[in-house]
Amino acid sequence: MAGSSKKVIIAALLGNTLIALTKFVAAALTNSSAMLSEGIHSLVDTGNQILLLYGLKRAQKPADEMFPFGHGKEVYFWSFVVAIMVFAVGAGVSVYEGVIRLREPEPVANVLINYVVLGLALVFEGGAWFFALREFSHQKGKVSYMQAVQRGKDPSIFVVLFEDSAAMLGLVVALVATLLGQVTGNLYFDGAASIVIGLILGGTAIWLAYETKGLLIGERARGEVIDGIRAIVLAVADVKHVNEIATMHMGPDFVLANLSLDFVDDIPSQAVEYTITQITSQIKQQFPVVKRVFIEIESWHNHTPGSGTVPSKNPA
Repeated sequence: MAGSSKKVIIAALLGNTLIALTKFVAAALTNSSAMLSEGIHSLVDTGNQILLLYGLKRAQKPADEMFPFGHGKEVYFWSFVVAIMVFAVGAGVSVYEGVIRLREPEPVANVLINYVVLGLALVFEGGAWFFALREFSHQKGKVSYMQAVQRGKDPSIFVVLFEDSAAMLGLVVALVATLLGQVTGNLYFDGAASIVIGLILGGTAIWLAYETKGLLIGERARGEVIDGIRAIVLAVADVKHVNEIATMHMGPDFVLANLSLDFVDDIPSQAVEYTITQITSQIKQQFPVVKRVFIEIESWHNHTPGSGTVPSKNPA
């Protein structure tokens, strides 16, 4: 999964770098506020892709004494930083530039350059967007796109998809504003387009932050993983009751599972150790994403959900 994420991010990085340079040159030649906002947008996206690549690299660091479960959540942290960058820099600067241009409107020169640049940007951005969409569609399976975003555990791909979608929408706004300004001669369309682009970026950033927040705090594994773990445990004859299954994603490909189980009465200690080993082995075999399993033996009547008690001596 990390390899697929990296390919999507690199494709978006290369595309946004070229597009940003082209837009800034066009903005300087045409004096277009909307084009300047689009250039800033692409520049912010380029920086964001660098941050995502940095997050993926940091997430691959092995576990150590300070971080015994690894650094997988680095991906979540840097994805959240990207959302902040989109809001603070992309949206903020675009709205500010639009307000300034509305107060002091100026004509757009060399409109043809705008059309050429926006057309090329749509082609390049569309290619990056299609690449990200294809990878996201492959990962989402049969669920809807909205459900896939809500259930997704690898934010790097849907962050790029959101950014590219916002970029495509911003390009359309800039193109329509340029056309309306040329046809009507109204100088306010350019500044208004810049504000609309800023609002699009702001909405995208808020959505990204919301979807990333749960993963950063500690979101549980998917329902099918939890149900599968429960089925494995209940199939064991020595287990009388499953008190609790608490899971948390420590990274896109790392789930921590904590199980509280009530065993049958008078079970020998040797049988308990063997059963725990078998349960752990079956869980990891059926769900490779589950890297660590902690099993606690506790009576069902004495169990308090979410009590955070100490795991048994057989963690795996």
